[in-house]
Amino acid sequence: MRPSELAAESFKSYPPKGQALAVANLPLLRDLPLGFVPFLLKDVQIFDWKFPVEQAEMTNQLAYLSKLWDTQRKREMEPFAALKLTDKLESADWVNEPAQFLEKLSAHLWATQQMDVFRDASESYVRKFNIATPPAPLIAPRLGIAVFGEGVSATQYNLFRKIKRSGVYFSNVNPENGREAIGEALKARAARHKIPYAHWCVDGADMTMALPGFVCVSYNGLTGVRSKLAALMLKAYEAPKFDPEQLRSKLAAIAPEAVGLQDSGDGALDRYQLSLLTEGSGTQIYSTTFVQWAAREALRRAQPITLFTRYAPRQKERTMNELLSGVEKKTASDPEGSLIDGDMGAYYTWINMQRLPGAETARFLVWFEGHAEAVVIAPGLKAGSEDHSSINMAGLLAKLA
Repeated sequence: MRPSELAAESFKSYPPKGQALAVANLPLLRDLPLGFVPFLLKDVQIFDWKFPVEQAEMTNQLAYLSKLWDTQRKREMEPFAALKLTDKLESADWVNEPAQFLEKLSAHLWATQQMDVFRDASESYVRKFNIATPPAPLIAPRLGIAVFGEGVSATQYNLFRKIKRSGVYFSNVNPENGREAIGEALKARAARHKIPYAHWCVDGADMTMALPGFVCVSYNGLTGVRSKLAALMLKAYEAPKFDPEQLRSKLAAIAPEAVGLQDSGDGALDRYQLSLLTEGSGTQIYSTTFVQWAAREALRRAQPITLFTRYAPRQKERTMNELLSGVEKKTASDPEGSLIDGDMGAYYTWINMQRLPGAETARFLVWFEGHAEAVVIAPGLKAGSEDHSSINMAGLLAKLA
């Protein structure tokens, strides 16, 4: 099928909202080249399970393309229309399986040395779209808080080596009631800004705080799901011929209900949690990797204005077979290694926050939990400086205001 042959019935397998969106934009989709339209359909197909920010971006893209004059749109799409595709690609079911089509398209573009042309065209399109559709102002500065260090009494590791270049390093923090102060600040912030998916908490063990108004995801809360996925992965690893591409496709096709993720009543959250474990590397096994990846994906997809992450001790490294087969077993933890993971994970979260709208006003607090060390990043604070005066957690939180 060519895009020009698309009809309303072509999208009958799509969920309701995605189907309605595709049908409403049918004249536009018919007018786009095969080298471009599946990229839109990949997101339209899962539109029902996307977060509000993602849905808005999708509808904005379609509106942007629809508003272009025919000559403008033709010129914009010319590099995509000029891509040389094989008969096999053109006859693939790119409507019902856009993700699989795009994997094959990527391989084809690399093999035929067309990837550079495609990448340049894509970057040009995204740049023009972003200029034409600037993001809406944030209702509050974006705030991130990361804590780690549970189980570590003392360390020789040089904490905050990277992130303190961006903020103020505090060396004399009174840790008493620190977690409680953070919890109260987070609850107050969510109460002031009651917006779906605007506030997130990611915990590397169990949820340790009650946070009304927050989307909460925890490593231990997904133990059952991780066990089922680990069994599937172990079976693939132990097969006479291990095919990583086949395993990847199998994981991508798993539905939330197949692994017990249908109880929340929130399809977007269920699929987000499933994607953490099927698309992330090591998220099924190491709690610190889970937290780092979950934070990255929450920022990329939901773009929350509040993100709280807590890194708990992960298990010690073992062979892959041991890890996959022993997901439910009690194993030795590695607090010191987890401390290093948390330190780096917090730094990566700050970097990812800088890629989002409102980066110039973003705030960030990193705390070695239960200890006297912390870093605060906020407008007006001198980057790369140190403060050795006595301060408590309430004082640190006040500097984020």
